[in-house]
Amino acid sequence: MAEKLKIIPLGGLNEIGKNMTAYEYGGEIIVVDCGMAFPGDDMYGIDCIIPDVSYLIKNRARIRGLFITHGHEDHVGAIPYVLKQVNMPIYCTRFTAGLIKLKLEEHNLLKSTKLLTVEPGKTVRAGKFNVEIIHVNHSIAASVAVSIHTHMGTIVHTGDFKIDSTPIDGDVIDLARLGE
Repeated sequence: MAEKLKIIPLGGLNEIGKNMTAYEYGGEIIVVDCGMAFPGDDMYGIDCIIPDVSYLIKNRARIRGLFITHGHEDHVGAIPYVLKQVNMPIYCTRFTAGLIKLKLEEHNLLKSTKLLTVEPGKTVRAGKFNVEIIHVNHSIAASVAVSIHTHMGTIVHTGDFKIDSTPIDGDVIDLARLGE
């Protein structure tokens, strides 16, 4: 029987914020993004809204890593709250790691968290997944897409991006690699 690839949106679909998707293949799981949403005016006493991670808690032993596309709150804001329930290594660019590190320090999680920096053009092996990091442009520096390679096929998870031929840092989106 062939192995199955499951794509499990935990937040961020049909809503603004709480971006988080789990990918399950061969009995292993990786997660992309871990964002929060801001409460509405009618949500008194609520500071932030995080994705439902009960599936990840139940399957924590099978999680191989959390990959972050960029440093906006709707993609990283829930990290400290989720890590208190499910600890997992975090892979992100150096700039995004700096933003996450501040959150981890604030919540006394820095020492217990494996924060690994990755650069565009590199591929990370996370269990049965090969996760390629691809540079994209967005309104925040060091944004990336991830190309998740499995024996079932490849999934491109872009996060947020824009095609900007004159970005402030001079580093244009890697359209050639996305096209491949």
